[in-house]
Amino acid sequence: MPFNITDFKGNFPFDGARPNLFEVNIPVFDQKLTFTAKTAQLPGSTVGTIEIPYFGRTVKVAGNRTFPEWTITVINDEDFVIRNQLEEWMARINGHETNLAEAFYSQYTFDAEVYQYGKQGNIIKSYTFIDMFPTDISPIDVSWDANDAIEEYAVTFQYQYWNSAEVFVG
Repeated sequence: MPFNITDFKGNFPFDGARPNLFEVNIPVFDQKLTFTAKTAQLPGSTVGTIEIPYFGRTVKVAGNRTFPEWTITVINDEDFVIRNQLEEWMARINGHETNLAEAFYSQYTFDAEVYQYGKQGNIIKSYTFIDMFPTDISPIDVSWDANDAIEEYAVTFQYQYWNSAEVFVG
């Protein structure tokens, strides 16, 4: 006999984390850009596979770990505060007119964080992106018929790896 809703609730072992309770923190050039992005991701990673042929079969062993790019969607404000900082960051990596770097690696990479909050407002998990830098700021679409909307744009970052920490603050 299938479960009913009461049985399902009684067997549910936890009250799930909410995907809309998060914050992004990026310290850039002596400024801390803490903002609520419209979307972000808690990061992933992949362990590659090395295939070794052996007597007509393939033996699979673990390879190297890779970390995919990280993309967030930012809600634009009328002062373009976040976008201006991101554009300046990319310009220091490679200038528009000069095609030259204004900063060395250690001067244009920063550690950034994303926090997952619990329903009581406490941080329950944090991720730190090590040596992160932006590689793409998407265009902002503008349109005469875009009523009742706020501008947004995507930003893609590269980083070396991430660390995570469980934080249980009551």
